[in-house]
Amino acid sequence: MVKTTELKEYKLDHNTFMGGWYISPNICEGLIDYYENNTDKSLPGHVGNDEEAKIITKIKESRDVKILAENDHGIIGIYREELQKVLIKYLEKYPMANSVLRFSITENFNLQKYPKGGGFKAWHCENNGSEKVISRNLVFMTYLNSVEKGGTDFYHQKITTPAEVGLTLIWPSYWTHVHRGQVCKTQEKYIITGWYDFV
Repeated sequence: MVKTTELKEYKLDHNTFMGGWYISPNICEGLIDYYENNTDKSLPGHVGNDEEAKIITKIKESRDVKILAENDHGIIGIYREELQKVLIKYLEKYPMANSVLRFSITENFNLQKYPKGGGFKAWHCENNGSEKVISRNLVFMTYLNSVEKGGTDFYHQKITTPAEVGLTLIWPSYWTHVHRGQVCKTQEKYIITGWYDFV
């Protein structure tokens, strides 16, 4: 198995089937700059995939920049290299996660900015069995800035992961990991998030 350069781990119990490691804050700053300089942002509350998307601000208030699945250039490429290191760490922690069919990033993913008082407020999972998301296996998410009380609540695990710059989480996409974002009324929050799909 390929070994990675050392990443600081955010300790999560093995029973959660979650993993967390910190990537460089410089990469996070670069992704925030990429977001702010991008003029193609979704409307606030954009929920769902492409043609089936709806605007539901009571559930979600971020404005998103879509990152194409094949994009591996510039700061996106640098992030993906670091994300791959995190994935390898996750598979070292949970080697049986590698016993399933091959999976990869094949779906467009999102850079998101939540305003003060905004968040993904509804309990949800990333694979609810519908046709558009049925191939999702694992979720990845990186907090791009530190936000006090702006983390993520996980329902069954009874934990809240903190919004700390660089913290990159991977977890299963199913109902076992229903989650929602905490709402911070005093700070904006940036994340990048997406999925590893079966291919």
